[in-house]
Amino acid sequence: MSSILQGFSKSLAMTVLSEIGDKTFFVAAILAMRHPRRLVLSGCLAALIVMTVLSVLVGWAAPNLISRKWAHHVTTLLFFGFGFWSLWEGFHDGGDAEELDEVEAELDADIKKANAGANKESDKVDDAVKKQRRPFLSQFFSPIFLKAFSLTFFGEWGDKSQATTIGLAADENPFGVVLGGILGQALCTTVAVVGGKSLAAQISEKFVALSGGVLFIIFGIQSFLSSVEP
Repeated sequence: MSSILQGFSKSLAMTVLSEIGDKTFFVAAILAMRHPRRLVLSGCLAALIVMTVLSVLVGWAAPNLISRKWAHHVTTLLFFGFGFWSLWEGFHDGGDAEELDEVEAELDADIKKANAGANKESDKVDDAVKKQRRPFLSQFFSPIFLKAFSLTFFGEWGDKSQATTIGLAADENPFGVVLGGILGQALCTTVAVVGGKSLAAQISEKFVALSGGVLFIIFGIQSFLSSVEP
């Protein structure tokens, strides 16, 4: 039980500090200003849950491919690496507004492309034909849900939060890491969707980055000093 709680607490803390003010956080906030919050929240959460489970599965399988001792060392290096990376971002990053504007510009470009494609379609095409031409998934899921899911999923792919989740799952109890990661993602996404763009713009990304960097380094020291069975 203690191993589950340890994995849960580490995963929850690092997920919250990694996701608050992240690009996908801004995506959820901006989409919620333009579309129904229920669809945006469900699409973003579905993507984050899938990503968390996949990352934990990879981390859980890692000790079966390499020794647990080496997996422990890799996890320790990840903690230190992302800790110093977060500190560097906190001291040198351009600021929250720049990333928020960048995400908003990307979403605006997507909307313009979608509108341009829609205007080219003939008004005489009936709804049945339109449905046949739509992608398979969009016949069963809302386009807004699919947009929120795809933007969030691919935005998280290769992110430091994904690598950290993989490292945690390789060194901690996978069940606790899954629970902590999902709860952390749910909290951050709900704050972004409910608070919207105005709240996202008020969050100090520098403070979050510095806090996350310190926490990563603390976990790295703890991991370095802890022993692991080979």
